[in-house]
Amino acid sequence: MDKKDIYEHLAKIYLDASSKKNKSADTPPKIFKKIIFVSFVFAAGLGIIFYFNARRSMPFKSEISLVLLHDVAKINFHFDPAKKEIYALDLNNLNLSPFKALGFSLKKADFEDTISLRVEFTSIFNEQAEVYIKDIPHRWKEYRIEFSKFKEISDWTEMSKLLFAVEEWNVRQKKDVVYIDNVRLLR
Repeated sequence: MDKKDIYEHLAKIYLDASSKKNKSADTPPKIFKKIIFVSFVFAAGLGIIFYFNARRSMPFKSEISLVLLHDVAKINFHFDPAKKEIYALDLNNLNLSPFKALGFSLKKADFEDTISLRVEFTSIFNEQAEVYIKDIPHRWKEYRIEFSKFKEISDWTEMSKLLFAVEEWNVRQKKDVVYIDNVRLLR
């Protein structure tokens, strides 16, 4: 082999090696672009799935409320001399006309007892209306009572009291505790 053949042979090896380097140098950015694109599509798909699942699993719409009682209250009744036990909230002539419902949570202490609770509103004009909640559960349960169920009250602009009462004739056992929580007015 002469020098010219050796140079051509070396040039051919060098050019082939440099073209392979260029191909491998171009490959990672293409792969990274594909990986980024697939990751973006995957993340967008997951986001859409989570969005629709979250909307479907929300049982309550957001609501505007006025909290009347934020701590847990209890009606501890023992019906030997008494005939009823009451937990009352003074509303101080509060205007309830912008609100549509009363919301609260209830539970009883004794698993076996059967208890009904009377919920009563009183206006300053001595209009009284009541609704009974039957079979209070042993675990917390959320209640919502529309104001339209309190039929005897015609004017909600000046309300004086909200009371929760356990009466002797609405319980099976004569001694128990009823817990009331998160009492609020709902729009």
